[in-house]
Amino acid sequence: MNDVLRVMVVDDEPLARLRLKTLLSQSDCPNVVVAEAGDARQALAVFSPNDDATDPVIDLVLLDIQMPGPDGLRLAERLRTLPTPPAVVFVTAHAGHALQAFELEALDYLTKPVRLDRLNAALARCVKRKPAAAAVVPELADEPTLVAQDRGRLVRVPASQVIYLKAELKYVTLRTAEHSHVLDQSLTELEAQLGERFVRVHRNALVARSAMKALERRADDEEGGETWAVQVGPTGEWLAVSRRQVATVREVMAGR
Repeated sequence: MNDVLRVMVVDDEPLARLRLKTLLSQSDCPNVVVAEAGDARQALAVFSPNDDATDPVIDLVLLDIQMPGPDGLRLAERLRTLPTPPAVVFVTAHAGHALQAFELEALDYLTKPVRLDRLNAALARCVKRKPAAAAVVPELADEPTLVAQDRGRLVRVPASQVIYLKAELKYVTLRTAEHSHVLDQSLTELEAQLGERFVRVHRNALVARSAMKALERRADDEEGGETWAVQVGPTGEWLAVSRRQVATVREVMAGR
C-alpha cells in the first residue's frame, strides 16, 4: 500500500469532484480516493477524527481555491500545521492565485479543465516526495525556493540549483545548469530573499558563490575596450563585473 497514493478531493462542486475522481481512476499512478469534501470545514473534520477513530493517512489533497467559507488558500495554511501535512495540489479555474499557492509550498497548480497528463505529472511528483519526506536534512529545510515561469506554468526552483540571476528589461532571467526561466520579482527583492548564497557582481546580476569559476579582464564587445568578467559554471558563460564589485568577487573566489 506504500506505493499507492491516498488522495483527498476538496471542491464545492460535486461534478468537479466527480471529474477529478474519474481522472484519478484513469491515471497511470496508483492511487485511491480515501476522502472528499465540499468545503474547508468538512475537509478539516476528516483530519480531526473523533477520539475513537484512527487518524487518516492522506498523502495528497487536490484542492479547489474558491469555495464557500474559508477558501482553499486558508485551508492549505491549516494543513501545513498538521503533524504530518499532506502534499497539496491546487485545482482551480483561476490562474491568478498561482504565486500565493507556491508560497504555501503547493506541489503543483492545475487549471480546470484538468488534463490527464498534467494530473499524472502532479501525482508522479507526489510519489517522489513521499520517500524523501523522512530524509529531509534539517539544515536544508529552510532553503529558499524561487517561483519561475516555464512555458505558461509556474515551477519551483531551489536556490541550490540557481547559477545566476540577471535583470533584463522588465524581467529577471533565472539560469540553472539546464534551463532558463523568467521571474516577476526584482533583483533587489531576490537579493534579500537569497542572502549570502549569492553575490551582486553588477547592478543587473547576482551570481551563486559556488558557481564562480574565474575572474579576468575581457574584451567588451558592446562598449569597446576591456571590462572585468566572472565565468560561471557549469555553463561557462561570462558575466560582466562592475569595478566596485571586483574586490568582492575576488575575495569570494579566494575563499575569504
